[in-house]
Amino acid sequence: MASFIRIAAILAAGALCAFAADISGKWTGQVQRGGNTVETTFEFKVSGETLTGTVSDSNNTMKIEDGKVSGDAVSFSVETQRGKRTFKGNVAGSEIKFRREGGQNVSEFTAKRAGS
Repeated sequence: MASFIRIAAILAAGALCAFAADISGKWTGQVQRGGNTVETTFEFKVSGETLTGTVSDSNNTMKIEDGKVSGDAVSFSVETQRGKRTFKGNVAGSEIKFRREGGQNVSEFTAKRAGS
């Protein structure tokens, strides 16, 4: 009986690790672009491991493409006027530490859940 309980506990712990982080909602971050800091808003919608939504700044709103959430890992891309930008990040509570690539510069920044 003790072996059954241990196995059940291990399986339950593994199942919890497999769930994607629920980052649905509004997030904001200060993103470095072209020598400037740009206030950027992320509106995320998560369904299973699929991430959709938008990324907005004072000039544009871009649709999230190829969005995925697996555990605490987040990835997606957006198409800008100057080409594709990819975002990869890790969720830690009410923050997501992102790395944005594409264009001439790599940018690292932290997005925070709006209202946090």
